[in-house]
Amino acid sequence: MAMSLAALVAVPSLKLRKAGLAETTWHQDIHWVAVTEQEDPQRFLNGGELVLTTGMRLKSAAEQRRFVRQVQRAGAVGIGFGIGLTHEAVPSALIAEANRWGLPLVEVAYETPFIAIGKLVADSQSADHYANLERLIAGHQILARALLTGGGLGELLRQLGSMLRTDVVLTQFSAQLYNSSPLNTAPSAENWSSYPIPTGRRDACTLWLKQPFTDTGIISYAQNLISVELNNMVKQRQSQRAMAGQVLDDVIHGTLETIEAARRLAGVGINSTRKNVVLLAESKAHHKQLVSIALPQALDGGVSAVVGKDLIVAINDDGGSASALAKSLSDHLLEAGIHAVVGIGGAYTKPNGLRWSYFEARDALAHGLPVNEPERLSLTSLLLASEDVPLADMASESLTPLRKFDAAHGAELVATLESYLNHNGSVAAVAEALTLHRNTVRYRLAQITELTGYDPAQTQDRVQLWLALAVQRLGARHPR
Repeated sequence: MAMSLAALVAVPSLKLRKAGLAETTWHQDIHWVAVTEQEDPQRFLNGGELVLTTGMRLKSAAEQRRFVRQVQRAGAVGIGFGIGLTHEAVPSALIAEANRWGLPLVEVAYETPFIAIGKLVADSQSADHYANLERLIAGHQILARALLTGGGLGELLRQLGSMLRTDVVLTQFSAQLYNSSPLNTAPSAENWSSYPIPTGRRDACTLWLKQPFTDTGIISYAQNLISVELNNMVKQRQSQRAMAGQVLDDVIHGTLETIEAARRLAGVGINSTRKNVVLLAESKAHHKQLVSIALPQALDGGVSAVVGKDLIVAINDDGGSASALAKSLSDHLLEAGIHAVVGIGGAYTKPNGLRWSYFEARDALAHGLPVNEPERLSLTSLLLASEDVPLADMASESLTPLRKFDAAHGAELVATLESYLNHNGSVAAVAEALTLHRNTVRYRLAQITELTGYDPAQTQDRVQLWLALAVQRLGARHPR
């Protein structure tokens, strides 16, 4: 460690002697040794030096006192006064002024060269610097080994906390990726120091260290390692979600036999013998970010996948926590700047149950809320889930003539049909909702009947048109 003034005076070979009475400041570390014969050395000092002089220009008591004041103002740790050249003893005025300001004063014997003092302090600092470098390199090795030998990010952060003897927390937005505190303490700016983790992404990762601790240079190295590992985790997450997405896509479309579907689901971590719930997140504006975004800690037990442009999280049903988990996912995405809607499916066993949960979650998205609770799986969703029923083609055949007519004439036949179905066939309610005359509504309904061949006033035809609209709405969310 760095040499203190007391330790320097205690070296027998230097023959140094305390000349002042400032006992309380003798244990300050010496940063450097400065030799000067200037009357005013203050502008040449940075603080922390032991100032050595023979007092060649300090003839009068006034000059000696002024010299002490200048050294003290510069923040030096003390004065070493060489006797036997200009002065046979340390001047009394110098001693009195040093005592007045509490500045240590050392008498340097004639036979002790200043260079010997400077060399000893420099050697001590060099040894201290070398020891710090050795500790830092050892710390680097420990952190790298923790990361590369299977321990991962958690072991790296545990080792960092052990080195600094403090609690460590790693956050991404409001979610905690790691917390070493036994009380799971949430960090705050009041008694924690924060260090941003650069990843090149909008993931706002922050390393938090609880005060007090001493940074020996290991924190910046840890920041770099954490950054590298987080980027590796992103790539791994993207790969895993793509793989799981392929399996779920096949299961959703019913292209696998039940046994094969169960086997492949197990391969990506989904146990289809238990009840599973699908959480589905859709973001039209930020769907690319869904591929790699980390999930909140509450969803660590789930299996995430990307199907099309949507993020799916399959979780085991544990008795009603799906809504809370969906809320945590929605909040997490919003904090990451991803505006998404989250749909919740029902809890079912077996691969077909996972399909039903998916279509329930997708059907729930139609409500448009940040978090959408599941309803009973609609007939539309069940039909759409089957590859054997050409429902999308039937819907297109029914609605395409209306859409073409609207596009060519600036009409609103599709909107009128939707309003008519939503108002249970009430012409008066449609007229009020669309601000139209009732005869106009009746005329448009007649046009719809003529163009499609289906009469909205007839129950059978009304069901056909309602299914067509529902299928196109769901099909737009999940194109095959």
